Order: sequence, then structure tokens, then C-alpha cells
Amino acid sequence: MATAKPKTVFSDEKNPRGIPKAPFIADVEEYIGSPDASIESTMKVFQDALAKYRFMDSSLTQRRASLEQKIPDIRKTLDMVEYLQERREGKSKAKDDEDDLDDLDDEEEGDATKPLTTTFELNDTLYAEAELEDTDTVYLWLGANVMLSYKIPAAITLLKSKLDAAQTSLDNTIEDLEFLREQLTIMEVNTARLYNWDVKRRREKREREQKAVTATSTVVTK
Repeated sequence: MATAKPKTVFSDEKNPRGIPKAPFIADVEEYIGSPDASIESTMKVFQDALAKYRFMDSSLTQRRASLEQKIPDIRKTLDMVEYLQERREGKSKAKDDEDDLDDLDDEEEGDATKPLTTTFELNDTLYAEAELEDTDTVYLWLGANVMLSYKIPAAITLLKSKLDAAQTSLDNTIEDLEFLREQLTIMEVNTARLYNWDVKRRREKREREQKAVTATSTVVTK
């Protein structure tokens, strides 16, 4: 049996983030190049492609979970900084926005001069109470154990840009996951078609050999 020449299964077509598209193999015999070619090399290429798609799917699933956890934290921080800015300006936040400030104690509306009493998290189950003096500076965690101070307007600008970037990244990740799962399905179908084609080919070959043996036996008997 001839050996099929291995070929890449990925097409040149890609999604906007560069994930290659998996073509549907309509004609298995034409794809492997010969009716007598071995499918082993082609099957290995298909399995490798499936493994790569599954790895990308796993990585993007983790990224999606991370972003879905990160975005609410950024939004909550942004709400807090905007609240501090409005408080400095002597304004009261709208009532429907106050629901997002769960860690703030109630204070008299319009009183922007009294210290702000709040609670902050020390760990998952431990909180402490503190009074915040009127300030025009906030400190933001930037990751990797880095904290920097920002003026409130600059902090709001930074947080909004990070929120927009994170939301865009989440949208792209969800789109990529949907695209990947389509490619996984296509490759699984291609693999099944290749296997079934080989099973059918082997069965037909056995049937031809049996007919040939039967025909030969008949001729010898006569």
C-alpha cells in the first residue's frame, strides 16, 4: 500500500486573530492522493491539528474566565474613583449608582466634608474599617506587585481605557472560542470520514479478494 504524502490540514484562511481555518475534506481519496495510499500519515496530521485546536481552546477558555473575573473588579474600582471625584466636587451620586458601592457605609447626602467611612478587604474573609480623608490622589494596583499613585482624573482615564481594552479582549476571546469550536467539529468530522473511508476500502478489498479466490477455485474444479 502506498504511503500518502503528509500535508498541512490548515488552510490559508484565518480569523482576525490569526487562528487558521480547518477545511472540510469532501473527497477523502482525492485528499490523500491515491485509492491505495495509507491513511496513517494523514490521520496523524488530523490528530495533530485537533490537539492544537484543543490547546488553543483550553488557553482561550482560561483567558475568558480571567477576563470575566477581571472586568467587574475594574468596573468596581472605576465606580469608586468616580464617586471620590464627585464627592470632591460636592456632588451626590445618583441613587441607582449607589447599589454598586457595597463597601461604603451610609452617610448624609450632600455632606462632602466629613471623612468617608469604608471597609476594605484584608483577605477573603477579613475586612477592616477605615476613614478616608478628602484627597485628590488614589493608588491603583497594576499587577506584578506594582502600585502607583494617580490623580483622580488620570486614574479615571486609565481605568476607563483598561475597562475598554478588557471588554474588547473578552469579546474577541468569545468570538475566537466560537470559531475554534467550529474548527474542532470540522476536524472531528474529517477524522471520522477518513477512518470510515479506510474501513470501507479495506472491506471492499477483502470482498474482491474473496471473489477472486472463489473464481479461481471454480475454474480449477472445472
